Amino acid sequence: MRTRYYIEDAARHVDREITIEGWLTNMRSSGKIIFLQVRDGTGFMQCVASKGDVGDETFEAAEKLTQESSLRVTGTVREDARAPGGHELSVSAIDVVQVAEEYPITPKEHGTSFLMDHRHLWIRSSRQFAVLRIRSAVMTAARNFLDSRGFLELDTPILTPSACEGTTTLFETEYFGERAYLSQSGQLYNEATAMAFGRVYCCGPSLRAEKAKTRRHLIEFWQIEPEIAYADLNDIMEIEEEMVTAMVRSVLETRANELRILERDVDRLRAVEPPFPRITYTEAVEILKKAGADFEWGSDFGAEEETVLSERFQKPVLVHRYPREAKPFYMEDDPDDADVTLSVDMLAPEGYGEIVGGGQRLKDLSTLSTRVDEEKMPRDDYEWYLDLRRYGTVPHAGFGLGIERFVAWVCGIRHIRETIPFPRMLNRMRP
Repeated sequence: MRTRYYIEDAARHVDREITIEGWLTNMRSSGKIIFLQVRDGTGFMQCVASKGDVGDETFEAAEKLTQESSLRVTGTVREDARAPGGHELSVSAIDVVQVAEEYPITPKEHGTSFLMDHRHLWIRSSRQFAVLRIRSAVMTAARNFLDSRGFLELDTPILTPSACEGTTTLFETEYFGERAYLSQSGQLYNEATAMAFGRVYCCGPSLRAEKAKTRRHLIEFWQIEPEIAYADLNDIMEIEEEMVTAMVRSVLETRANELRILERDVDRLRAVEPPFPRITYTEAVEILKKAGADFEWGSDFGAEEETVLSERFQKPVLVHRYPREAKPFYMEDDPDDADVTLSVDMLAPEGYGEIVGGGQRLKDLSTLSTRVDEEKMPRDDYEWYLDLRRYGTVPHAGFGLGIERFVAWVCGIRHIRETIPFPRMLNRMRP
């Protein structure tokens, strides 16, 4: 098998001849020297070709290359602090794979709608390159954290017979003569696997038919959801702190170049260290009222309220003990205050809002059975879930971390649509 070389590894090959395979993002010529900016999916490199080194025929062919033409470039790696990534390639040969047609995305400004229509091409740009490589690092870091602590990754179904987060946001489909729904969360199934394996997590898409047009909402988004048997609210708040800290540290260590491309203020990220501030829902409501918000105790926080709260802190803040009416049916009541549940949301700083939601689950069969009836949920669809309280019920807790919101915060970007390769939003299902 032939040796492959990648731009991200250029520092290991200084003064050696290598061949990189990629695409042309930009080019300028001085007549005798051509500067080619080439990307290969791992990074960007300036490749300098002189007519004397490559010959007239190759030089003239290179001058005719268009944006996004595919090519192989052979040359010697040189250190150059002025070049992107600190290295450039002194070119000895160019092999053109294809001369691309006129590329629709040019260096000029384009509107968001145009860029989203061409999302399949937009992801090639340096900014999207940086965001999506950070997304990959985030997911890897989350899995590494949980795996290192003995969690077992077990998949949960996408097609389900019942709701997890309320019936108003379900996508319904037909399943061989029966009604089925696209999963809103893997949590209920995680509870079952936690009773078998103790510490589990799933990672996958969640789909919610929310008619929301905010910069924080996607119709299809990804969550990583841990669940732990014999755990309480305090246990998962500590794990959330440790996990988020580990994920941020990993991005700082492995994606420094991408953060530079995005011009992210990394000092803000370096400040993410435990312990995180913790406030109750009631304390949060008082903060909102002092800030002039017209907000009544008992409601869930929306984007505006989350922004006000998260801007008050330099680190993520844990808001715990939400009212029962603001949380799903499966949340455990606080034994010290029947009006609130043992629930928690983590709000990212800088106004990014909720990135983690979770809590302690109801363990009592009678209470959970009553909740199912109160919510008018079809009992046949939840009997399996009630079985978890019939056969060896224990205190247990878990949470879901939204990948896209987390990535938006870490990258310092305003809209969540850039944090997933192909976003699904209220008025967008293509490409």
